[in-house]
Amino acid sequence: MGAVDPVVYLRSVEPFASLPAVLFEDAASALEIVLHPAGTRLATAGGTPLEHLHVIRKGAVRLERDGHTLQLLEEGETFGYTSLVAGAATLDVLVEEELLAYRLPAPVFRRLLSDARFAGHFAAGLASRLRASLERSPVATLQPDLSARVDELVRRPPIWVSADARVGEAARIMSEQRISSVLVRGDPPGILTDRDLRARVLGAGLGPDTPAADVASRPLRTIAGETPLKDAWAILIEAGLHHLPVTSGGEIVAMLTAGDVMRSTSWGPIAVLRGIERLASRDSLPGHAGRIRAMVVMLVADGLEATAIARLVARLDDALLRTLLRWAESDLGPPPAPYAWIALGAEGRGEQPLPTHREDALVLADEGAPHAAWYASLAERVVADLERAGFPRHPGGGSTARGGRGTLSEWMARFRGWLDAPMSETLPVAGSLLDLRRMGGHLDLAPLERTLATAAQRPAFLRLLAEEALKLQPPPALRLRLGGASSTVDLERQGIAPIVALARRHGLEAGAEVRSTLGRLEAAARAGLLEPDLAATLSETYRFLIGLRLRLQLRTAAGGRSPVDTATLAELSAVERSRLKEAFRAIRHWQEQAARQLHAGP
Repeated sequence: MGAVDPVVYLRSVEPFASLPAVLFEDAASALEIVLHPAGTRLATAGGTPLEHLHVIRKGAVRLERDGHTLQLLEEGETFGYTSLVAGAATLDVLVEEELLAYRLPAPVFRRLLSDARFAGHFAAGLASRLRASLERSPVATLQPDLSARVDELVRRPPIWVSADARVGEAARIMSEQRISSVLVRGDPPGILTDRDLRARVLGAGLGPDTPAADVASRPLRTIAGETPLKDAWAILIEAGLHHLPVTSGGEIVAMLTAGDVMRSTSWGPIAVLRGIERLASRDSLPGHAGRIRAMVVMLVADGLEATAIARLVARLDDALLRTLLRWAESDLGPPPAPYAWIALGAEGRGEQPLPTHREDALVLADEGAPHAAWYASLAERVVADLERAGFPRHPGGGSTARGGRGTLSEWMARFRGWLDAPMSETLPVAGSLLDLRRMGGHLDLAPLERTLATAAQRPAFLRLLAEEALKLQPPPALRLRLGGASSTVDLERQGIAPIVALARRHGLEAGAEVRSTLGRLEAAARAGLLEPDLAATLSETYRFLIGLRLRLQLRTAAGGRSPVDTATLAELSAVERSRLKEAFRAIRHWQEQAARQLHAGP
């Protein structure tokens, strides 16, 4: 084997080979050498997790689940990151041949995850490992089970105070019981949290004799005990809550906290959200995108749909954006007038599961027009911070993508102009605006929303939407047959985009308030614009394409490459190839129907 310096060897192994010098030095200084004889059991599924990342120098390690060998690891490969990321031992780890390994303690490994390429390598590797284990055993054997009921997570019944209780009494009970909230009786009942005590009592200069009912939050947002963990994540994040009363038979029986959810998984959305809330400065932004990718990999491996993952990621993006806006306002001073930071396109629809360049815009109140320089500085600071966090700038290069900045009146005038004279050149921008979602700011966007809704009464605009959508064609079946395994497909342009574009048009016609593609398809079916069977087929087709693209993007990220939307059939499994061809057939069938309706129209 030869006497090779451990640090030199580590530098030759990916992903350590591509680590920046400062981080690599951090790793090298903490490197430990371990030797284990054959037959040693290093970890047991369900037992104590490993506390180090191991790099194999000599020997072999076998990964098992329920007695089945999942993978044999040899020189240059790593193990232990499943334990470090998930906080649990999900596999049996046994030494197959005498093992010489270099290892890094958990705190050092977590610091190295601040490098996006390093994090991406382990994220994608983890996805492969956990997907392999899923093939051997049901999802329920993984920790945590995303279908687990929330009433299995809660640890104690709720604590109530009377309707006439004072905040001093409530605070004393919370301290004695070591809890962060109490429920306040009344009609309707309310909830008083430790945050309420800080913000609504101490922050407002009130005293301990203040009635608890006066500062409690109402109405209560509750969650049914049988709700799956994955849905509890979404509710907590979307509603910005840290406490949810749990009900059974209409009665409150427990209190679910963000802490309960975090204890169930140290890598899930709630944990990432807490990390965002605790960001102290711009220096803490690098590595954010890597943490998101690692979380996404775990969710994919645990069987969560890509569309559901994207919705969770969108809420985490909202939380990050609000933090960045707060920092920018702290630098620049209060806004001269209200504004709204909006997401457009896939980000607006909540359909972007991985950090990538964003389509954002800034809408300011009309009275803010004379202060354009202030808003330009705000946008530049936020986009620069997004770049630090791992979101590349939009290819257009502007501080906000596509629409840029403008007053509310200017945005409304732009859109009316696009409706009055619809053109192929402006349709992408108009369509992207139809997907908008507010991410920050306090400007009332109701006038703009009403203007967007008038598109449903513009036949020429609707017709152009359909015509442009029909130009996005799946690859011809004959070409795929002739090209065989070497055929290249663009999952975005030839599969996802046609569904998004036609669903946008149907959503307008149906008067749908939702902006997601699946929500628009459901609305079109309810309005009789799509046959229920066709809507269901298209929804499943969309879910499959989004999921396939996400898996391929995670795979390319593992190799240190930027995610792309194209793939060759050779990259896909036989099942994936078959389903992809079925998806293309479903899209072509829908487009043929839409074309006939378009030509039969006035």
